Amino acid sequence: MQCLILAGGLGTRLYPATHSVPKCLIEVAGRPFAAWQLDWLAGQGVRRVVYSVGHLGAMVPAALGDGSAWDLELTYVDEGEDRLGTGGAVRLAVEQGSVEDAFFVLYGDSFLSIDLGDVERDFIRRHPDALMTVFRNQGRFDASNAVLAGGMVTRYEKGLSPPPPDMEYVDYGLSVLRRAVVLETVPGGPSDLADALGVLSRAGRLAGYEATERFYEIGSPAGLAALEARLAGSAAADEAHRRR
Repeated sequence: MQCLILAGGLGTRLYPATHSVPKCLIEVAGRPFAAWQLDWLAGQGVRRVVYSVGHLGAMVPAALGDGSAWDLELTYVDEGEDRLGTGGAVRLAVEQGSVEDAFFVLYGDSFLSIDLGDVERDFIRRHPDALMTVFRNQGRFDASNAVLAGGMVTRYEKGLSPPPPDMEYVDYGLSVLRRAVVLETVPGGPSDLADALGVLSRAGRLAGYEATERFYEIGSPAGLAALEARLAGSAAADEAHRRR
């Protein structure tokens, strides 16, 4: 399945670094973060990726090119200086015909450990209007914002403080959307994708897929440091295995 990566945000929590570099190109363990994401997507069997860019957007295709370095077909949708938000960026990609009838949506600052093939098969088998991957977070790595019950996300709402007791899950950073559902639920102009997903959850239209390994994100200095430690640990383990 094709993957749309949302990478147009300002990255304000990483200032001053993101004054001159878009967040997806911030260096992580010696490489642009986008390179790590594309390595993972290519290793999962994805072959078509669309980058939605905005802030300093021209730097992204200049750095990543056409995706051939990852054996990917990489294209771009540029919202320019309009600041459309995550919802508006998804709708723009749909309106421009850049995405297929169903597609993955991945946040441009998320580093995940999940089997995309399993997610896609679950989506095809159940045929929901939309699907969100969630992690049983219980407030550990970020504020929990989702309720998972009977295989469905029955409530999704960001910013509740504190979250209600049954809200043990958090958005994992990967969803599957349909073009028609985006046009139905995401308004034109600036919007937050979370608002549309919240509406779908309350209407019983948002399937849930539970991830079992924690997520990492580079949206904050603490998140960036945690991912660098994780990648450094993986590199050390790979080197030890090679020497054996």
